[in-house]
Amino acid sequence: MRLGQSEIAAVSTMIWVGFVAVLGLFSLYREPASGGANQARPRWAEMWDLRVETVGRFSYGKLALVSLLGLFLEMLMIRWVSAEIRIFAYFKNFVLIACFLGFGLGCYLCRRRINLLALLVPLVLLTLLIKLPWQGLRNVVATLPILLGSTSQVNMWGVPSMPLDSLSLVLLASGLALVIPLFGLLSLVFIPIGQMVGWYLECAPNGILGYTVNVVASLAGVLLYTMLCFFYQPPAVWFGAAGVMLLLLVWKSLRPHWGCLVALAACVGILSLPPEKDHVVQWSPYQKLALAPTREAGEIISYALTTNDTWYQQILNLSPAFVSSHAELFEDTPIQWNPYNLPYRFYPNPLSVLILGAGMGNDVAAALRNGAGRVVAVEIDPLILQDGRRLHFERPYSSPRVRQVVDDARSYIQNSGERFDLIVFSLLDSHTTSSYYSNIRIDNYVYTVEALQAAKRLLRPEGVFIVKFQVGTPWIAGRLKRLLTTVFGRPPLELNASGSVKATTPGRFFISGSQEVLDRALSNPELAAYAASHSAIATEKATLTTDDWPYFYQHEPGLPASVIAISIVLVLLCWLLMRRTGIGGGSIQWHFFFLGAGFLLLEAQIISKFALLFGTTWVVNSVVISGVLVLIVAANFLVALS
Repeated sequence: MRLGQSEIAAVSTMIWVGFVAVLGLFSLYREPASGGANQARPRWAEMWDLRVETVGRFSYGKLALVSLLGLFLEMLMIRWVSAEIRIFAYFKNFVLIACFLGFGLGCYLCRRRINLLALLVPLVLLTLLIKLPWQGLRNVVATLPILLGSTSQVNMWGVPSMPLDSLSLVLLASGLALVIPLFGLLSLVFIPIGQMVGWYLECAPNGILGYTVNVVASLAGVLLYTMLCFFYQPPAVWFGAAGVMLLLLVWKSLRPHWGCLVALAACVGILSLPPEKDHVVQWSPYQKLALAPTREAGEIISYALTTNDTWYQQILNLSPAFVSSHAELFEDTPIQWNPYNLPYRFYPNPLSVLILGAGMGNDVAAALRNGAGRVVAVEIDPLILQDGRRLHFERPYSSPRVRQVVDDARSYIQNSGERFDLIVFSLLDSHTTSSYYSNIRIDNYVYTVEALQAAKRLLRPEGVFIVKFQVGTPWIAGRLKRLLTTVFGRPPLELNASGSVKATTPGRFFISGSQEVLDRALSNPELAAYAASHSAIATEKATLTTDDWPYFYQHEPGLPASVIAISIVLVLLCWLLMRRTGIGGGSIQWHFFFLGAGFLLLEAQIISKFALLFGTTWVVNSVVISGVLVLIVAANFLVALS
């Protein structure tokens, strides 16, 4: 990996600005000098000082507002940073821990002066990091997965896996030098919020009632953010809503009032900058989507979709009229061997087809072109489905033969009673995790022994079962082969289907099902010759994925080296920051610490189990978090009544 001058300058700037900002802002919360007097503070810092008393005397309304802001901002930061800085789509729970650390420190420091720079400066810096049109900076942010992911033994968006040698350790150290300041900035955002919440809770005349108001308002924060996601609102709207709540809290303090207004207006303005020409950026409940047309000679021949700035899928035109008028696009791979048409060489004119991961409609269009009588198209992201309905050249979703299902693939196959002649797992490869409480990706529970057994139950005895996947490493291919061998009792037929990217999406095919039907299809000399020439797929052994260990993109059970390294560094960073603010190990009430740790583990476990039972949909996460908060409120009422 070679860095140019612009990238080297961007790395240096990120590290220098990040560490200076983190250390400088944390210094505002240093322990008072001996004798109880505050240390001398720079004038620029004092201008942003704010005592909670000046915000207004205690009221349950103010407690509710700051509690609502706290959880709303937490969900905002976790989703926004994880979508825009791609490495955090994998290390998403580290963002969660940063938020928890900052909020906890704030509650502990609730009797000290608040400094709003700790909230505003990180927000502005993170916004510039994500949106500043500096190509070197954009390249560095995009390179973070390589720096941290090469030692992870986890298949992440084409990042090559490297052994633990001197080069990989240098890359890991470089990644840590960039990620640590980001962790510190995220923590800082929540210190002032935690201070306000802590002060209001301490001043509440009725502690249980105050805690109940805090939890109910937090629940409202979850619901408000969920509603904005439901309506596909972008980060500029999220920041605008958070800014209104913050301004209401500091309205009575003139200088912070105007400072907040300017800083948040700058963030909203930067986030509202238009995307690249011809690009349309949308925010679904799951991810950031960017759609752009591909033109040749002024004609749109396809649309490319990226998710969280990573190539994801495309809309292709494979209609007979387009193919005949653009023969040059299909010179290397004739249309009958196009990967979207290939399943129907093994099962022509199926009466019923199930497509899991239907996306924007390429597989659905292929099924209709090849004589399918009925097609059930399952897609988890409603915005991707909406784009397919609106833009696909062949309008497959408008056909009366197609039924659209917005659901998780595992949820559908587990709860459906329908039977199908052909089942296609269509490049079902998510680019995001199911929750910020775990590293389980949306499709992890789709590629387990139990999931494939449930899908097999939907296949008619004479049916064909196809898994199409963009295999990046030999052990992923080996895992898929072993999964299908376990479920069907014999190895699948393996094919490596290729073609021009302008005319198709290549992939590896693993074909199982009725051996009689497959043998009959392969009796065609042309198909047999194609299969023989495209069956060379390198495979390596990998642990079988089950519902008890569903980590499809991880080679073997265990903690990746990058996760261990980041965890150790972050523990040391937390200890350093706590020491700088005067918090020693003896002042921590460890029983509460372990109660909090247990609560976090329990919530992660609940979300994982709910994802298994009801699908890894975004609604499940909100339901689980809301359910826990409702139980806390119920417990408070029981205590108050006793």
